[in-house]
Amino acid sequence: MNLAKELRKLSNEPLDGIKVALNEDDVTDVTADITGPDATPFEGAVFRVKLALPSDYPHAPPKGFFLTKIFHPNISKTGEICVNTLKKDWKSDLGIGHVLQVVRCLLINPFPESALNDEAGKLFMEDHAAFCKKAQMMAEVHAMPAKQQGEASSAGAADADGADCEPNEKRQKPTAADKAAAAAEKRRQEKKKALKRL
Repeated sequence: MNLAKELRKLSNEPLDGIKVALNEDDVTDVTADITGPDATPFEGAVFRVKLALPSDYPHAPPKGFFLTKIFHPNISKTGEICVNTLKKDWKSDLGIGHVLQVVRCLLINPFPESALNDEAGKLFMEDHAAFCKKAQMMAEVHAMPAKQQGEASSAGAADADGADCEPNEKRQKPTAADKAAAAAEKRRQEKKKALKRL
């Protein structure tokens, strides 16, 4: 299947937890939003992933990068992804959909033995609970959709969807959504400070 056709199919018929953004001008520029799988520290978070396709694709594998910050053994601090499918196990008939599914599976089953992030790999093997806590905190700070960040959906925050969680000082009376967004931002800042201390 040719690349443009495959990307169009992935865009129209999304895979579970994976939403491909179609770039009509440059099909080799592949980005996708991957939803953190349930029962993982990444649950509910949305991570933007980029695949850089080489000029001899599909004979050579794409390179994968997380554009959203994540704490994971197989993803470096700069976002580079280490997975065998993108290296020695690459086959030219695998396709973009398969690569993205493998990346999402990595969120369920990390391979700390081949860690790109030594701290995450060590923590994963030596203190799994601490790893989960830090991975979840990073996900909440960097990858939670705005409407989920403050569990504000019950506070009439439908209007705040897509808001940047910054309270608007120019308004005379803050709405329930503003208050919820301000509280969410405060919690986010506290988590960022806690992360810096770790």
